[in-house]
Amino acid sequence: MSANKLKVAWRCTLALTGALLFAGAAQAQQTADDARYDRALAAGYKAQFLCSGLWNGGKSAKQIEADELTGIYERIADIVPTLTAEIDETAGQIRVAFDTDMPPRTAQWRAGLGCASMPIGADPADGDKLPRLARDIAFHHFDERPWPMGDAGATEPDSAMQAIAARALAGDFGGASSAALVLRGGRIVAERYKPGFDQHTSQRTWSVAKSIGGTLIGHAVLEGAIDPSQSALLAQWRDPADPRGAITLDNLMRMASGLYSDTAGNRTDPVYMGGTAAFPRAAHWPLLHAPGSRFRYANNDILDAWRAVYERLPEDSRLAYPLSFFRKLGMTRTIAETDWRGNFILSSQVWTTSRDLARLGQLYLNDGMWNGERLLPENWLEFVSRPSGPQPEGDFGYGATFWLMNHSEGVPPDAFAAMGNRGQYLVIIPSRDMVIVRRGYDTSEKRFDIAAFTAAAVAAAR
Repeated sequence: MSANKLKVAWRCTLALTGALLFAGAAQAQQTADDARYDRALAAGYKAQFLCSGLWNGGKSAKQIEADELTGIYERIADIVPTLTAEIDETAGQIRVAFDTDMPPRTAQWRAGLGCASMPIGADPADGDKLPRLARDIAFHHFDERPWPMGDAGATEPDSAMQAIAARALAGDFGGASSAALVLRGGRIVAERYKPGFDQHTSQRTWSVAKSIGGTLIGHAVLEGAIDPSQSALLAQWRDPADPRGAITLDNLMRMASGLYSDTAGNRTDPVYMGGTAAFPRAAHWPLLHAPGSRFRYANNDILDAWRAVYERLPEDSRLAYPLSFFRKLGMTRTIAETDWRGNFILSSQVWTTSRDLARLGQLYLNDGMWNGERLLPENWLEFVSRPSGPQPEGDFGYGATFWLMNHSEGVPPDAFAAMGNRGQYLVIIPSRDMVIVRRGYDTSEKRFDIAAFTAAAVAAAR
């Protein structure tokens, strides 16, 4: 081999060696960064759930550690117990350190708005800069008022139905139940709670929040703020060349936007655990399918749907809008949480009690009427429970932010439900004048059978 060829070969070998070394170093750096990011997510998750559980839910730190911080995402499950939380009662703040050279992850509580997860790297001192409700908004409960605005005269126990609720708490229908409640004829006929819980204990709704969001959207439709058939919903979709301008509010509410979702179920970890602002992230995904042609369950769709409403509300009423609606129903222990910018995360982050969910169900049985006032459009029940779009595979159909139980054995075909992670359920059965609430801390290995529980309650009511 000539000297020139040897030089070329040597240079190629050096270049290849350098490239391999660089690739190896880059991969090692990426692995280290991934591990660090997961610690930051785990710290944010722990801060958020401790904050919400303490000051929204009325639970002790010990209860939260046992219930909210076990059976969680595999990605962070082993990290969360290793992190230490600092609870600042005076500031209404939880701080959880994840590394020595970065500020702790922080969750900041605010009256009426719950806890907001601050971004990774944010200074905890900035917690007092987060959006807050006006001080003149009353944060009191109506417990002494007659049911359903308060708790007085709420119960008319039925022994057969009480036995069904007791079976749910005993585990007969699977899962790990914390509450079971049956409302019939406007009164609570069965109600059971796990030890340490009662009618005022609040839990995160997870995706039941989507149905609560659908109800708030209905209220905005009644007020003329928006129309379900309206398209070109978001400001950033209104460029004439942007195909997302064809997406309607109805498409979003039926999980049929056609938008790309980065994970199955679209978990939105950066929003839920990373302190990412909800609206900018939810609205940036590209269109992959024609709107209305494909069912794809996604947190982004309901976040975008609420953003469409939010942009059309008077600016001075946006932050108080959900709370004002809840107060009209006597849902005084229901709090919709926001991100650090004040955007409501109505895909999962609502905290509420079983009785408050029962009140929401009763509103639908009343066809949107409450105390003589119309709060939802006429036939909004029919709109949210109508399967007028592409349907999911599996046992349950889908309407508009509500699941359909029209193919469940022993369940009346008009039954529809709000369903959330870890076994949160609100079932509404107009033909039986019945509402069923079940709360829990299920895991992927231990799930509650809501269809079987509903069928048993229906049978007991005959």
